[in-house]
Amino acid sequence: MRMLLMSLSGLSLSISLHPPPAAQCRYALGMEDGTIPDSDITASSAWSDSTEAKHGRLSTGEGDGAWCPAGAVFPSGSEYLQVDLHKLHFLALVGTQGRHADGHGQEFARSYRLRYSRDGVKWITWKDRWSQDVVSGNKNTYDIVLKDLGPPIVARMVRFYPLADRVMSVCLRVELYGCLWNDGLKAYTAPVGHVMQLPGMPVYLNDSTYDGSTEQGMQFGGLGQLCDGVLGGDDFIQTKELRVWPGYDYLGWSREALGQGSVDIEFDFEKPRVFHNMQVHSNNRHTQGVRVFSKVECLFKPGILQPWSSPALTLPVPLEDLKDPSSRPISLPLGGRLAQILLCKFYFADRWLLISEISFISDCTNHIRLIHICNFQAIEHKYNNLILYFPSLWPEFASVTLKTGLPVAKDDSSNTAILIGCLVGIILLLLAVIARLRSLFLNLSVSSTLSDLFPSACGLDMEKGFHPAQEEPPPYPGSPPYPSVSPPVSPPLPPSVPHYAEADIVSLQGVSGNNTYAVPALASSSPGADAAPLPELPRQCLIFKEKLGEGQFGEVHLCEIENPQDLPNLEFPFNVRKGRPLLVAVKILRPDASKNARNDFLKEVKILSRLKDPNIIRLLGVCVSSDPLCMVTEYMECGDLNQYLSHRVLLDKTGPSHNISTISYPALISMASQIASGMKFLASLNFVHRDLATRNCLVGERHIKIADFGMSRNLYAGDYYRIQGRAVLPIRWMAWECILMGKFTTASDVWAFGVTLWEMLSVCQEQPYSNLTDEQVIDNAGEFFRDQGRQVYLSRPAVCPQGLYELMLSCWNRDCKLRPSFAYIHSFLTEDAMNMV
Repeated sequence: MRMLLMSLSGLSLSISLHPPPAAQCRYALGMEDGTIPDSDITASSAWSDSTEAKHGRLSTGEGDGAWCPAGAVFPSGSEYLQVDLHKLHFLALVGTQGRHADGHGQEFARSYRLRYSRDGVKWITWKDRWSQDVVSGNKNTYDIVLKDLGPPIVARMVRFYPLADRVMSVCLRVELYGCLWNDGLKAYTAPVGHVMQLPGMPVYLNDSTYDGSTEQGMQFGGLGQLCDGVLGGDDFIQTKELRVWPGYDYLGWSREALGQGSVDIEFDFEKPRVFHNMQVHSNNRHTQGVRVFSKVECLFKPGILQPWSSPALTLPVPLEDLKDPSSRPISLPLGGRLAQILLCKFYFADRWLLISEISFISDCTNHIRLIHICNFQAIEHKYNNLILYFPSLWPEFASVTLKTGLPVAKDDSSNTAILIGCLVGIILLLLAVIARLRSLFLNLSVSSTLSDLFPSACGLDMEKGFHPAQEEPPPYPGSPPYPSVSPPVSPPLPPSVPHYAEADIVSLQGVSGNNTYAVPALASSSPGADAAPLPELPRQCLIFKEKLGEGQFGEVHLCEIENPQDLPNLEFPFNVRKGRPLLVAVKILRPDASKNARNDFLKEVKILSRLKDPNIIRLLGVCVSSDPLCMVTEYMECGDLNQYLSHRVLLDKTGPSHNISTISYPALISMASQIASGMKFLASLNFVHRDLATRNCLVGERHIKIADFGMSRNLYAGDYYRIQGRAVLPIRWMAWECILMGKFTTASDVWAFGVTLWEMLSVCQEQPYSNLTDEQVIDNAGEFFRDQGRQVYLSRPAVCPQGLYELMLSCWNRDCKLRPSFAYIHSFLTEDAMNMV
């Protein structure tokens, strides 16, 4: 039985992190009784309004009696009904039902698949203990069919995919049964289990239900048999499950096969916790070379950006009674250490080490966080503008959600009544606050910008379009402490502070369709002051090849200069053999462009003339003596990085085929290091790119260079979100403060770099957040603002080491001041690349 101890002062929750046995964790989670709201039940499609997702509740008959997808279900099963529980839950059972509709319904699902997610990004197909993923469903429209989940699921979101052996119509009602996963453990990383060869019998000691990834002998990013609540017996050959193989209940390792004296297991939790005790259920059948570990060494990380604690906590295991071959729980005191990530080394005492379960006892503190309103009149005046830009945020801002989780498992403890009474009192207080807020919001004006609503966010002055050089984010991991649960809001700067050029979202796109850099006001007023005059190039030397893209007032063309050495005013040292043409991109302003567009074009010429770095596309010359105005920039022979990578596979994934272009992991890191170097140069000038992505990086034989015309290309139209027909935004690469406030900074470029790095390690096989619509991406930005633990991050690519993924996560830190600088990122990647040489 879990123990719940609530204190009114800090709402401190003391939890025994032992996985709940499936037999004790079978509470209906709220489909039938309405605890799960309609808004958390969605579907791929619906036949009509009367059969939409919200009607897919077990034993209810609203609407036409069930959820029914718009079309017939094919054997592949692409239609789904989704339930979002908002918190991780331990799911032991599911129930399904067809559409009865008082005897008028005829549709039901004879079978279905389950998919689940812990973060809303990575979706996992549930399989039973024999790797079967099809679940038997209903035989009529009215009976409820319950399915025990073996293995159980730990998930926040669940999808039901109805199946059919032929094309047919189906309808579905569902319920989920389980309890809140208070453990907070979201993944563990461990070596793959080994096979023990006994006379006439192989014993498979693998983690057969692990739902993460496996690479080079390691399992990471998932959960499995070490936390499924099933304890192995004394004889590891015997199992508690029918029709499974010997050794099923244990995960085991051979000292000889592992090649080291310890088994290293890393535990990743959702949030930091204070750990008091670790309980390990281990086998001790010493007659077959299996013994309890001799000692454990544990390292603790308070957060993903923090270093490991030093020295390690060493925990010896008492040697008494080790001649008894019985399996046993071993309790290890952890001394109240604070950690979000634990790394524990279990040292061998014999040839084999077998573990069935690992659980923890810890304290976690939940804080009820309210938005501090420092200028309520400003909120009154600006609130409606937020609704106009992002209507999907209205329900969250118009109400206050108490973070105590979705339906909690029933508890027989006498403390329950006190707990409920306290929570009801808090809720009533919050309802009073809501009523007051709503009455005030009725008089809101619609006359100004989002940045006025939030005068300061994540350490930014919202009147600035970038960080000044002296405010460069501290190096990662750096000296700042791990960010608090609710970072303090900086006060707004006084009106006397000078304004820099405001990076308004509607001016992101330039006259030729490319994105334009955001620069300090001083630089934008005289951007070419320290740059040499640009050479005037003869138009006849430009040979048209193809049109790359276009904007409202101009176009971008791919051209060749046949003999660049014959143009002495091209001072850039091109490494082009004589007789070989030079590829260039030419931005052309249409002769009928407005005067403002002409001025913007010339301003862009001056800005780009300052960018002289080996990893930035350079402006080579101009044609401005007559119309149409042109600027000529470098272009790289291998095209853009997105297309370059999407036609390749990682070197270790190709197998024997020699017909597929490959790229190695070290090559990817080298490319990323060059991009970071170019961005470091931009940051040194306080220039903000605003559209960093693989589509805006060009590939040469040896170099990667950052460009700016990916936005103008129809090929990448799907990467941009159009606002009211006026502007296009690369929202899947944009930091939350860019989406919500239209403010672009060096720190938001760091965010985009993290997404670009994710693209590269995924070999550009999918768009970031490919499972989310554009509106859901915007909603996710709202979750970052609210900071209630519901924001969705891009998942770790299969080939990405944990350290590099932690660098990505640091780029996506809610607090921009805690994001790493490009100087640090470049140093990190350069060192990583050197270590692989």
